[in-house]
Amino acid sequence: MTGTVRLTLVSHAMTSAMSAGRFPIDEALNGVGHRQVIGAADLGPVARTYCGPEKRTRQTAELLGLDPEIDQRLSELDYGAWRGKAIEALDPAELAIWLTDPRSAPHGGESVVELICRVRDWLGSIADAPARVAAVVHPAVVRAAILQTLDATANSFWRIDVEPMSRTVLHYRGGAWTLRVR
Repeated sequence: MTGTVRLTLVSHAMTSAMSAGRFPIDEALNGVGHRQVIGAADLGPVARTYCGPEKRTRQTAELLGLDPEIDQRLSELDYGAWRGKAIEALDPAELAIWLTDPRSAPHGGESVVELICRVRDWLGSIADAPARVAAVVHPAVVRAAILQTLDATANSFWRIDVEPMSRTVLHYRGGAWTLRVR
């Protein structure tokens, strides 16, 4: 493993907003989420752990037995005025723009492109110290990391489904990230 970073991205467990199809707020895991974490397999030995600052990532990490460093670059995509709202409650034209133009942010928050840049910066910051790393993050952060790894365009962001408690493994070696599918 010399010279390699092995990064396991764990998508946080289920919340009430996810169950109801609402844009997230800073909320805790729901009962289903607690059961998902309790039933999850052990991550094995890791040298460093990280998570976003939101309650749901911190709680998932804690239930996994991790003591992560909180990194703001792993924050959820900022949904601005859409936080807490159901998709059906949005202006369909604004939603269509947001889903097709990754540079747009009609909600007044963060664009997909801005999120991808933030995640790229974080990936760069952990690439220099070979180790096994785990990070409990949001589905949007996992999507952004996959796009960076594959050098894919931001237009592909919404074509990646990330389930609660799923694990995505990336390796950094030879100056590039690679995606491992099991």
